[in-house]
Amino acid sequence: MTTHAPTTAYVLTAIGDDRPGLVAALAAAVDEHGGSWVDSQLALLAGKFAGIVQVELPDERAQDFLDALPSLADEVGLEVEAAAAGSPVGATAHSTLRLHLLGQDRTGMVREISSALRSQGATIDALRSWTREAPEGGGMLFEAEAEVRLPAEADENGVREALETIAAELMVDLELDPS
Repeated sequence: MTTHAPTTAYVLTAIGDDRPGLVAALAAAVDEHGGSWVDSQLALLAGKFAGIVQVELPDERAQDFLDALPSLADEVGLEVEAAAAGSPVGATAHSTLRLHLLGQDRTGMVREISSALRSQGATIDALRSWTREAPEGGGMLFEAEAEVRLPAEADENGVREALETIAAELMVDLELDPS
């Protein structure tokens, strides 16, 4: 029977000027310390590489890994911070909604939508947003997609109503679908 050494999970945030080899350098550091790359979301935004990575490391090698992270800034220009992973929030039953929003870009849109969700006790598990040119010179459009987790006691219709009210005020198209 094989026994496994105890491990600790960390969430890494990484940012650097975009260039080849950033992910490879981070993956090598994880691997060199006996760690596992568990989950990640990586993106290129405005010329910057940005990422969030969940890793698991053997307890006896975790501190050496954490001590090695600052050297990535000197070696490849990647600033990496680590935080011990927390316990999952909302382990009770819940439902999720997939949100899609499209409308004329204006300041405050993310604030308005996120405030409406917060007022209903909902949590944003994932959010991706971007702007693009509107057809026929109609200015800039703002588009967002989100996965929203509702607490077990939440009234889905109340969440929909709160979001539809904000969508009407912002004059945007809003789609909500169970996921």
